[in-house]
Amino acid sequence: MSSSRIQLVQGDITTLDVEVVVAAANSGLMGGGGVDGAIHRAAGPELLQACRKLGGCPTGEARMTPGFQLHAKYVIHAVGPIWDGGGYGEAELLRSAYTSSLALAQQHDVRSIAFPCISTGVYGFPKEKACEIAITAVQYWLAENALPERVTFCCFGDDDYALYEQRLSES
Repeated sequence: MSSSRIQLVQGDITTLDVEVVVAAANSGLMGGGGVDGAIHRAAGPELLQACRKLGGCPTGEARMTPGFQLHAKYVIHAVGPIWDGGGYGEAELLRSAYTSSLALAQQHDVRSIAFPCISTGVYGFPKEKACEIAITAVQYWLAENALPERVTFCCFGDDDYALYEQRLSES
């Protein structure tokens, strides 16, 4: 499909050479733990100030701010769902968080974007399901759209990296 436009890396998303990094945000956009907290720390206090002006973000949607002290020009704050057994639209909300991020990137003529594993930390989304949703959503988007030109999945841990590597090798 569009796998030549997808890459997989393991490491710290805040250090990647991309135009946009995606933060796995909470609906208040106030920073937090995990990837979101790391992005907020690396971007500096201006990021929190910019997020406050946005007034939050509903689950399944995304908002964009400047990247401030990050190498990335922008941060897209994608709000994934909290896992509650799978019967409350969690899969569609997660898919929407990815596609909303991609749509924002496209609107700003972004050529490269990096995603973390959204909703799989404290939000408890099963990692295998989240991986499948993330990759499928991105592949479908890329098949229909010219931008972004390159999508990077950035996995921090070994287990996440292995899941994404396996799933990408099958597609």
